[in-house]
Amino acid sequence: MKSNIFIFWLLTAYFLLLASVYTVWNLIAHGYIEWAGSTTILLSGGLTGFIAFYLGLVKRKQGGVLIEDRLEADIDDGDPELGEFSPWSWWPLFLAFGASMVVLGMCVGFNFWLSFLTLPLVIVGIVGWVYEYYRGNFAR
Repeated sequence: MKSNIFIFWLLTAYFLLLASVYTVWNLIAHGYIEWAGSTTILLSGGLTGFIAFYLGLVKRKQGGVLIEDRLEADIDDGDPELGEFSPWSWWPLFLAFGASMVVLGMCVGFNFWLSFLTLPLVIVGIVGWVYEYYRGNFAR
């Protein structure tokens, strides 16, 4: 993780230096600033700075090297409890179909009727997925 943070800080410095060189070079060669390239390179430096800052915060938060990151660690060393998942559930597929139809209706010529008719599918999918353990064979 430490080398990744250093690489992103190095990229940030490189992009900031490159943005200044690019801007000065265009100013000398053409007599004006080429705003598209200068802004793009400068914002690329800002984005790599955001990534480096985020990785630094994550490293500080986790407090060291995790078990999953050690090469000599076994599978059993990690936390075995990941949550409860339903591999037999059809509700995520139903919800994804309904949501994709709503988005498709908004994207393709804004077909209001397609979005309007498939919005109940999304609602039924959400309710079904949330309450799948309250009915049927898997009720608790």
